[in-house]
Amino acid sequence: MSFTSNTRYKNKIGSRIEVIEDIYSLNKHALGPGALAESEWSAAGLPEPDMGQIRKYRLKRVREKLVEFDCAGILLYDPLNIRYATDSTNMSLWTSHNAARYALVMTEGPVIIFEFDAHEFLSNHNPLITEVRRAMTYLYFTAGEKSKAKARIWASEIADIVREHGNGNKRLALDHCALEGVKELKYLGLELANGEEVMELARLIKSDEEIIAMRRSIFACERSIELMRNYFKPGITEQDLWSRFQMEAVSRGAEWIETRLLASGPRANPWYQECSSRPIQSGELMGFDTDLVGSYGYCTDMSRTWLCGDVKPTNEQKEIYTMGYNQIQANIESLQPGLTFKELTLNAMEYPKNDFRHYSVHYHGVGLCDEFPAIPFSWELNENSFDGVLKPGMVMCVETYVGRYSGGPGVKLEEQVLITNNGYELLTNYPFESDLLL
Repeated sequence: MSFTSNTRYKNKIGSRIEVIEDIYSLNKHALGPGALAESEWSAAGLPEPDMGQIRKYRLKRVREKLVEFDCAGILLYDPLNIRYATDSTNMSLWTSHNAARYALVMTEGPVIIFEFDAHEFLSNHNPLITEVRRAMTYLYFTAGEKSKAKARIWASEIADIVREHGNGNKRLALDHCALEGVKELKYLGLELANGEEVMELARLIKSDEEIIAMRRSIFACERSIELMRNYFKPGITEQDLWSRFQMEAVSRGAEWIETRLLASGPRANPWYQECSSRPIQSGELMGFDTDLVGSYGYCTDMSRTWLCGDVKPTNEQKEIYTMGYNQIQANIESLQPGLTFKELTLNAMEYPKNDFRHYSVHYHGVGLCDEFPAIPFSWELNENSFDGVLKPGMVMCVETYVGRYSGGPGVKLEEQVLITNNGYELLTNYPFESDLLL
């Protein structure tokens, strides 16, 4: 179905009808993040992003990469890839594990959303979307023993579109697809390419308008962090504290948090414990990682570690915190356009791997979520290690975790950084803990 007007009406005395509500204007992307976030951004002098320009830029990036990889189009199931290409969402977490929604972006041709329940109003805010069709699901969850038969019907529709708009090119990129679907697409003569590679490279370079949106998302996240801090007192449980952050973030237009990484005291070493019902004790360190898909869908990925209660830190706590702080500052200073990924690794500050636990990467890209590239530690480099070059417009997260294998406190810190023509710009601004520094 193509887009058509879908307006609600009611009778009015003295006239035939009165328009009372345009259903499309109620789309969350049309309504925006809301008055609370807007008032705070206005007070901070943060300009509004031009979402129309962002949508055009992102679709252009996808199509440029499709040309580069000689593909007729790309079939997308990953909600983040659909969001990037179309700025359209529908129950993103649910559709991340239920293949009930997908998009087909042709290199020269239509942008088609195959929507769960065929709800065209979910995409009407973006005129770049050509058409909305009903999604065909062949998951066993919905198709049962008929899943293979439904996969054939699904594949036939995709193949027909590629034949019609591919100008003879039968090479189709796709990011995620069940085995039954892959088999049927190949049977119908399509050559399949790695759509994940296409999308990671498309998403790599951010436009100026994207950075404007990201600045707003980061500001809202940091405001939510500060409000969470008001509840950071001895006796509060980890999950109660985390719920305060989530509530404040969602009230400012955030969409979801990808993890529950908040841990305190003995649960903070080793890292990667998710928040629990354990009460945080006075004198303990507590660390968190936001992993927030925030306003406009842009991720704010930053970490901080705080000391609980009105107490002085121990020397051991200060030593570990200072090690983490020094590492993240040194590794931020290493960021320069033109530097290769392997040079980033070899230039990075590291602590002895046999004495100290470390984070899983030194750096990683970020946009709508964690993105390419992930930069490893020096001891992980080998003949299979990939390489690349830092370029202006990339946004990188600089990570550190420090905790002794022998036990004791652990510290998690992270900053979000824009690569510029001349160096870098720090995008996250939430302060570190001066009382925890030696």
